Amino acid sequence: MDRQELAAFLRSRRARVRPEDVGLKAGTRRRTPGLRREEVAQLAGMSVDYYIRLEQGRGPRPSRQILAALARALRLTDDERGHLYHLAGEAPEPPAGPSREVPPGILHLLERLDDTPAYVLNARHDILAWNPLAAALMTDFAALPPEERNVIRWLFTGPAAARYDTDAYVAELAGDSVADLRAAAGRYPGDPGIAELVAEVSARSPLFARLWDSGEVGIRRSSRKRMVHPVVGPLELHCDVLYVPERDQRVVLYTTTPGTPSHEALKTLREAGRDALAAR
Repeated sequence: MDRQELAAFLRSRRARVRPEDVGLKAGTRRRTPGLRREEVAQLAGMSVDYYIRLEQGRGPRPSRQILAALARALRLTDDERGHLYHLAGEAPEPPAGPSREVPPGILHLLERLDDTPAYVLNARHDILAWNPLAAALMTDFAALPPEERNVIRWLFTGPAAARYDTDAYVAELAGDSVADLRAAAGRYPGDPGIAELVAEVSARSPLFARLWDSGEVGIRRSSRKRMVHPVVGPLELHCDVLYVPERDQRVVLYTTTPGTPSHEALKTLREAGRDALAAR
């Protein structure tokens, strides 16, 4: 435990939080910005004397429950929460579950990639955002209920499941996706969404249950994909995965080799989509 650094960190975070941010009246007699010490203690459910001693660098080592309460009271980000735990000599609490909030910069990136199908996955394999060309290539995601915008469900309970024995890409993707989901379950041991997904798909797909029981763990990486599109025909695509570490998300990009039939087919698909939008 680094008492002096912990004390300085608590003071700096307390000064940043405005009373109105936590439902308190600001008043007119505040000499310094941020919350008072007694307000932090009240919000965290601890004695004022104990909190004062923490800020003065002379308090006993706080428990994990106290650290969690301080993180909530001070409105710490995930990174700040982890730092707080490290200063107190504790391993950080695992995040509650995969984030569904896509950073604005990633959304802007999708908008600019008008010639590249791209979509965003979280660790639970939920498809969170996509661009028009990804919808034209794969499916109209907007027409699906949110719970069906999930790669695991699509692979093991949708039409793709019938192609497992005849399509090498689907078979490889199925195994890689289950191994990736198991790794995510380790990062989010308390997330009910992953547990419910595993239970549901295991009950509906013997293949998923067998792959899950195998215990394989891995992170999904770049690959190649072959598919037959109903409009432009056969396509051979490079599937590249870019990670967004602060949200534990990934951007999946499909590209083609210039000069190949697949490249021309993807250009045709993009133009067909633009024509369809212009006709609306």
